[in-house]
Amino acid sequence: MKIILTHEVSGLGAAGDVVDVRDGYARNYLVPRGLAIRWTKGGEKDVEQIRRGRRIREIATIEQANEVKARLEGVKVQLKTRAGDAGRLFGSVTPADIASAIKDAGGPDVDKRRIEVPQPIKTLGAHQVSVRLHAEVAAKVGVEVVAA
Repeated sequence: MKIILTHEVSGLGAAGDVVDVRDGYARNYLVPRGLAIRWTKGGEKDVEQIRRGRRIREIATIEQANEVKARLEGVKVQLKTRAGDAGRLFGSVTPADIASAIKDAGGPDVDKRRIEVPQPIKTLGAHQVSVRLHAEVAAKVGVEVVAA
């Protein structure tokens, strides 16, 4: 099935790309989550609009990405959340929580979709997350989760 990506999907493509995927993956995962739309001749007109929006939000050069990476890795991110007696969180820390904590700590604005959390963060303590800034540049950010 041919689809048009509306958001970046790891391992598949960036927003505005027209890709061919299995029917079930498109129908059950990508389209319901708003990550893609079905390809049609009318939808082809939307591709340029999506690409234009991506160019505005995207970090254009590797040099800019390296500057943002240096700023990100220099920021101490502390996230306060509710936790039980044993240090277990009520729920988990989401990429949106991490993005707002980075901004609160004085770091640059980071799109929550660019934050990759390898394992769900469900405990207090220090955790490492990755932020994809460019196709070739990713920053490692340390997140300290403390009880509120």
